[in-house]
Amino acid sequence: MGLGLPAGPHLRSPTDDGRICMPRGTASTRFPAGSDDLLTEPLTATIDPENFTPRLIALLSNALVWRESHELRRRFGLGTNDWRVISALAIRPGSSATEVTEFIGVNKAVVSKSVTSLAARELITLVDGPRGSRPLYLTPAGVRMHDEMLPVSTNGQDIILEGMDPAHVAGLNTLLRDMIDKVRVANADEAAELGEAATPA
Repeated sequence: MGLGLPAGPHLRSPTDDGRICMPRGTASTRFPAGSDDLLTEPLTATIDPENFTPRLIALLSNALVWRESHELRRRFGLGTNDWRVISALAIRPGSSATEVTEFIGVNKAVVSKSVTSLAARELITLVDGPRGSRPLYLTPAGVRMHDEMLPVSTNGQDIILEGMDPAHVAGLNTLLRDMIDKVRVANADEAAELGEAATPA
């Protein structure tokens, strides 16, 4: 089903005082008196919703996250961010909260909240590391939880990759990694100019 903008004329020329020139009768029928500066027709310069790559990636990500989050909450009482932390520690045992933050690409507050929740459920534990560090590890219960949650996550991948040739999947993943790297470089460059820490991407 198409996601294009509504058919019809694009934005009319603005009047001398900067207001939008509305089609005759539109303002009086759709809005109260005095509201004739509201936009009721598509602008000329907008994204192409069917071909704007960031939008398509966001739509796909949002759909997968919603599906995964709903199932994780229903079955385990945990959310997608909790799963991401568990998965990160399954891949990189002993990571600090900061390292997990960088690995999964979210802000520190999100990881901190999940760490607190997972520790309270005894799914992860924090130990005293060198130089004041606090490495994180999955407990035996955390390992079992990881193994039970894993199929929920991989099912999303199975859905979107169904019917794709392995070579195409490999090419797609290469493109996505390149895109991620470009955004990270851009974020780092902008942060350096502003003297701030780069936001995870």
